[in-house]
Amino acid sequence: MGQESTTKQTVTERHPIGVFDSGVGGLTVVRALRRALPGEDIVYLGDTARVPYGSKSPRTVEKYSLGCQRFLLDHHVKLVLIACNTASANALPALISASPVPVIGAVDPGAASALAATTNGHIGVIGTLGTVRSNAYARAIGARDANAKLTALACPMLVPLAEEGWIDDEVAALVARRYLTQLFAQDPAIDTLLLGCTHYPLLRDVLARIAAEIARRPVAVVDSASAMAEAARDALGSGPNRRNAAGQLQCFATDTSRLDELAPRFLGEPLTGFDLVDL
Repeated sequence: MGQESTTKQTVTERHPIGVFDSGVGGLTVVRALRRALPGEDIVYLGDTARVPYGSKSPRTVEKYSLGCQRFLLDHHVKLVLIACNTASANALPALISASPVPVIGAVDPGAASALAATTNGHIGVIGTLGTVRSNAYARAIGARDANAKLTALACPMLVPLAEEGWIDDEVAALVARRYLTQLFAQDPAIDTLLLGCTHYPLLRDVLARIAAEIARRPVAVVDSASAMAEAARDALGSGPNRRNAAGQLQCFATDTSRLDELAPRFLGEPLTGFDLVDL
């Protein structure tokens, strides 16, 4: 995990994994976790009252993120996953410093997956304005491969498309084509597209199709949600929660409006509800 994790204490107890995001997009990380580690209990927090983080200042993002992490630590989690690219890009050092348990951000695993997928070293990343402005992916990829070329583009309209469920229709295709045309105009040699926002996996099919049409060749698509789940499995190793029974999922949010509609879309399974909390 490199600089995106810490091992301040050995985990041996049967405690849950903690996951937080600025909204419901982080449920794509939970979805990947439940596939990779089906026996693990998970506590999820969506800071839906203050979403989006992507348009806020780095200092504000750090403040909000530390509050979310404190909430998870109060629930005795053994591992914290920052299922928010903006928080990972702007608050990771502070979160690691403040946590007695390992912390995994979205950027480092996503960067590693993109480098593993590319064959020519030309990677495109799309994300929120805050994530792109932070240059976090450029630093993470450059630290691993100084010869790799990263081209980044903010794609703010993709988040509302995912939340409305417009994920593979003519509207989604038009928006994807407009953004990806700009991206490939900057570097026509891109062979790997990194989805740098936890909402974007819902649009994976349309993004992959449009990218291939623009490039006139297949383009690999990787996302940080799946990469984070793999990083979590590596971090836990042969921990205590290797069991056949399905782990429990407990979800909290700072605003529960529309969550009955939105949450199952991102999680990929029915969800009984969110508990409302005030941070």
